[in-house]
Amino acid sequence: CVGWALGGCGGLRGRAEGGVFSYLDGPGPAALGVSTPDVLLPPSLQCRDVCGLNVSARCDFIRTTPDCRSKGGYLNYLEGIFCHFPPNLLPLAITLYAFWLLYLFLILGVTAAKFFCPNLSAISTMPGPLLCVPLTCSPHGVTFLAFGNGAPDIFSALVAFSDPRTAGLAFGALFGAGVLVTTVVAGGIAILRPFTAASRPFLRDIVFYMVAVFLTFTALYLGRVTLAWALGYLGLYVFYVVTVVLGTWIYRWQRRRSLVYSMPGTPEILSDSEEEPVSSNSYDYSEEYRPLLFYQETTAQILAQALNPLDYRKWRIKSAYWRALKVFKLPVEFLLLLTVPVVDPDKEDGNWKRPLNCLHLAISPLVLVLTLQSGAYGVYDIGGLVPVWAVVVIVGTAVAAVTFFATSNSEPPRFHWLFAFLGFLTSALWINAAATEVVNILRSLGVVFRLSNTVLGLTLLAWGNSIGDAFSDFTLARQGYPRMAFSACFGGIILNLLVGVGLGCLLQISRSHAAEVKLEPDGLLVWVLAGALGLSLVCSLVSVPLQCFQPSRVYGFCLLLFYANFLVVALLTEFGVIHLKTAFE
Repeated sequence: CVGWALGGCGGLRGRAEGGVFSYLDGPGPAALGVSTPDVLLPPSLQCRDVCGLNVSARCDFIRTTPDCRSKGGYLNYLEGIFCHFPPNLLPLAITLYAFWLLYLFLILGVTAAKFFCPNLSAISTMPGPLLCVPLTCSPHGVTFLAFGNGAPDIFSALVAFSDPRTAGLAFGALFGAGVLVTTVVAGGIAILRPFTAASRPFLRDIVFYMVAVFLTFTALYLGRVTLAWALGYLGLYVFYVVTVVLGTWIYRWQRRRSLVYSMPGTPEILSDSEEEPVSSNSYDYSEEYRPLLFYQETTAQILAQALNPLDYRKWRIKSAYWRALKVFKLPVEFLLLLTVPVVDPDKEDGNWKRPLNCLHLAISPLVLVLTLQSGAYGVYDIGGLVPVWAVVVIVGTAVAAVTFFATSNSEPPRFHWLFAFLGFLTSALWINAAATEVVNILRSLGVVFRLSNTVLGLTLLAWGNSIGDAFSDFTLARQGYPRMAFSACFGGIILNLLVGVGLGCLLQISRSHAAEVKLEPDGLLVWVLAGALGLSLVCSLVSVPLQCFQPSRVYGFCLLLFYANFLVVALLTEFGVIHLKTAFE
């Protein structure tokens, strides 16, 4: 706060970043109109230079400097900080941005868990020539379902790679999440409950992940990602999926063959990658709430019930913490229920809600055009007369009216499966829109506090995207499935790194029509991050087999200590305490 009041933005001294020296705290030479030979002026204006200007000149600088403009998103956060808040209220602005950032992470989690993943699950179980492959054959989640679980990380990486100025966020988030999951989450599972790790899946996943990390390290060293290199990332993940599928089929074939020659009554042995779910409370209590006399719900009642995100029976039995979190989720869940259809193949009617699904036909396409490229296509005028969003509303309303009068409340139509694809696209664009805002906020905070994109990625972005997976894995471990949770730590993050970097660079190459994507690492920090991730994987690869694949609590505490030391070293590197000596020192 003192630094803000004195006009120094983050209150930190300038330091060399990417070969350009930032101004020191206080009024800069440009603001004072004084030529200072001791201060090295940058060859081109960068947005971080705003903190070296007078308070009165910062707003004009933000509005006129090309480097301060965002390529996507709905809000200009830098302009909000420096133009709409007086200097003495900048701490309030940062606090509001922090709360909005947390709420965006909540939106990402809710959208992925309750809308994106269910629709992907429905798509993966559909019969047909294009979906006849066993998409859910792998218990480690290496296909569509893994993409659903890693959607926030992947979309954040895609958004960050779309702008060369924020590419450091992508590497920081992907590497930071990898270190977090393979140390804190894996160590926490080992501490919570002793278990025997699945040996072959563990070795397979960690070897593939180490190869992916090595490829990324090499790309950073070379400073570029070519088209062939980006396709290599995606090809490696396809090879990983094929390896998992073939390995599962071969193991099950061998197991069936061995059972043929086994003695009668021999118990069937579970595979290394399977855990038989045991439920002591499988009774469906919802049957008790069904009315004794059958009655037909009206269309208005079906719509009101479908749009209600609150289950009153759960509300009465849940804790105060759950209720408080649910209150924050209610607006998001209501908005998503209104705009995103969900197909549930486990229900008899496939979650068919005739009035709500007809509303989806009118609203979901509108959401698609208003969230694609932050609404750039939605406001485009066709022939200079009618905007695209108006045409979408007219067509969607007509289709919704025809569907409403051609269907009934009791029986879903034959084309109900198409709503799964509509829900998948709509939820994906919601996630992309939220991820875009997250990246823009983090970049704004980096300008204010003079922090590199890498450190913001490995801390805030990685923590926000991984907190949901961490709680899910801990819950699995407490419920008696620590082996499944431990396998997810190393199997799920392979998709995030390979698809995040590969697809992100591929899209950037196609958009810019360039032969490659230039990478400019943020100094020593990115190498510290890559080295820490590689070292944590090597430690697990050596120590887990030495423990006969039975991770102990000592192993778990060592992983937690490793992450704490890594975080200290990373922050010391960011603030210049740890640095490489140069010829001028």
